[in-house]
Amino acid sequence: MQYVGPILLLMASNLFMTVAWYGHLKFTSWPLWIVVLGSWGIALFEYILQVPANRLGSQVFSVTQLKVMQEAITLIVFVGFAWVYFKEVPNWRTGLAVLLVITAVAIVPRKGEDKPEETRRENISSNE
Repeated sequence: MQYVGPILLLMASNLFMTVAWYGHLKFTSWPLWIVVLGSWGIALFEYILQVPANRLGSQVFSVTQLKVMQEAITLIVFVGFAWVYFKEVPNWRTGLAVLLVITAVAIVPRKGEDKPEETRRENISSNE
């Protein structure tokens, strides 16, 4: 659960973020100040989930992993949202874009792997 929990929180927070940022686009007749306040209200829930996701996630993932993972989740959530809410059907380019971002998640350094080689050698020699 220590790996899955932060990912689930990131997914939920990104859903709120996407609704806050793009949901108002269907309400073009509403005054801007109302949609800004509404978006802020929705975004509050994003932060309520995002901060614990990062706090818990940083215990098992590197900060870079968290950020790249969050971007991948954002893209996946957005594509689903655009499909359902705006009826924008994803095409092969969308799929390729998502695949490339997921590839970035797979190749980003893991927690502890991003230390310079000298620091790793020092840690190894001090443990012997």
